[in-house]
Amino acid sequence: MAASPGPAGGGGAGAAHGSGQSGFAFDSGLEIKTRSVEQTLLPLVSQITTLINHKDNTKKSDKTLQAIQRVGQAVNLAVGRFVKVGEAIANENWDLKEEINIACIEAKQAGETIAALTDVSSLNHPESDGQITIFTDKTGVIKAARSLLSSVTRVLLLADRVVVKHIIRSRNKVLATMERLEKVNSFQEFVQIFSQFGNEMVEFAHLTGDRQNDLKDEKKKAKMAAARSVLEKCTMMLLTASKTCLRHPNCESAHKNKEGVFDRMKVALDKVIEIVTECKPNGENDISSISIFTGIKEFKQSRKTKSITEELELTILKISHSLNELKKELHSTAAQLGADLLKCHADHVLLKALKLTGIEGNLEGLAEYACKLSEQKERLVETCRLLRHVSGTEPLEITCLHAEETFQVTGQQIISAAETLTLHPSSKIAKENLDVFCEAWECQISDMSILLREINDVFEGKRGEKYGYLSLPKPVKNSANLRSLKADKPDSEEQAKIAKLGLKLGLLTSDANCEIEKWEDQENEMVLYGRNMSSMAYSLYLFTRGEGPLKTYQDLIHQLEVFAEEGLKLASSVQAFSKQLKDDDKLMLLLEINKFVPLCHQLQTIIKTPLQNQVFLKVDKCITKARSMMAVLVQLLSLCYKLLKKL
Repeated sequence: MAASPGPAGGGGAGAAHGSGQSGFAFDSGLEIKTRSVEQTLLPLVSQITTLINHKDNTKKSDKTLQAIQRVGQAVNLAVGRFVKVGEAIANENWDLKEEINIACIEAKQAGETIAALTDVSSLNHPESDGQITIFTDKTGVIKAARSLLSSVTRVLLLADRVVVKHIIRSRNKVLATMERLEKVNSFQEFVQIFSQFGNEMVEFAHLTGDRQNDLKDEKKKAKMAAARSVLEKCTMMLLTASKTCLRHPNCESAHKNKEGVFDRMKVALDKVIEIVTECKPNGENDISSISIFTGIKEFKQSRKTKSITEELELTILKISHSLNELKKELHSTAAQLGADLLKCHADHVLLKALKLTGIEGNLEGLAEYACKLSEQKERLVETCRLLRHVSGTEPLEITCLHAEETFQVTGQQIISAAETLTLHPSSKIAKENLDVFCEAWECQISDMSILLREINDVFEGKRGEKYGYLSLPKPVKNSANLRSLKADKPDSEEQAKIAKLGLKLGLLTSDANCEIEKWEDQENEMVLYGRNMSSMAYSLYLFTRGEGPLKTYQDLIHQLEVFAEEGLKLASSVQAFSKQLKDDDKLMLLLEINKFVPLCHQLQTIIKTPLQNQVFLKVDKCITKARSMMAVLVQLLSLCYKLLKKL
């Protein structure tokens, strides 16, 4: 899960990771369970629709009757689980208890009605002539299905309010503790408060991580990822910057350095609340939308929707062509400039020089290298601005803006941290503080190279390739975090165990590829999603052999997140295809989808569930679940191919 490393920062916070989460884990569990049950219900309700539309005059075979009964029972069981979760949420939130309970009662009644009306197993017997079923009372099933959807939607909307309330409450706790940290005057008091702050940041990271994964709007998701990345990186900076201030209370540059960290964290916290509440403070404009990419995109919509004369349309077409040429040239220039700049600064010579001048207490050298770093910072900021204009997608545009802000702020903080070390060259904490800010700079340079590659891929129209999310928390090199990263790579014993798990996965990948090759239309949406999943499953298989692009457990978990998302996209595509089929074929396909979708959600749940000091157990469960998904995927692709041929 994205939030699992958490922005716990230093030793005090990291050590307290497990102690402050009992209430939070319960809330997160509720959200995961609610979402999982909701997503189980939706395909089942789709099957109910199929049953409602089932022709009365068709022969009721035993197979059809059994399928009808299975669907009704499955809906009722899923509703029962959903109601339990809803009641648990109600008991924890008294202000919404009555509303949630009423909706839960309605859902339960609807589920029981559907189960009763689909109890058709005895219809082939003469004594069942008077029984009321789906075949004799379609109106009843329609009413029950509508009531079910209405009540489930109400519960989910109320549960969403609870989640938003918890995020706001968690943010307020973090802000209150930050205010105490700003005023602290002794090391002992700082350690105690920072330990509490670490716990609160871990809770906030998990809550916002779940929310980020649930966001459907890719633009909002990218904004949330950027804000969470700032908080994760700034937590370590806050630790060392505050310690430096306590050690050197009269040093102006140390205070300036600390204030910069606090200010950036407060802005990021406000940004998170703005996203979850969908409210902009003081009606401010969205700066990320002002770019050439957005302008060209909006100009081409306007071209399709407005009624214009033939002559004007021809003029617009010429302008549109010119804009495309401009976009190509701009992309080429921006990409080349970015690549050259990254190559030039890959060895981080300036950072090394600043550290050396600090240790030597060389004020003249500091002034020289600080000036050079400022120039480098300005060039990187300008390049990020240029890349934003050719980003190609709104999430990448937001990531460019995030990179621009990070270089702007971190560059100034490196200079103030270097100044503090130069004034106090023997100070270990001042040296550690400068190291932390330099690592953040190096990390952003690395992120920028990935960003540039993704922008190029979008421009070249490449599909199906996924890189690690740019703004998810990454391991920090600082020694305070080494203990938490010890299990980041499988040891020899673990490698041997997962190698056994991977063998079957490798075979299933081959089976999936064989099914994909049968399709004449290789651009079919179902084929594209299936191929993406097969490609990712092969990467998982290589990981179990100690090979391939995935090197660490964190890489693996990120890949599994994308794998589960791609599975849900495939299921959605197959469900759309099912609407073209006749009733019996449609029911057969929907039953297969109903096997596949829960596996996707179960994998997402495993990924999001924190397992303290049991990384390998989590990986073991994930690979096993991915293997089950691939087995059903092979069946789905085969069935869809046959039904498409039949159609």
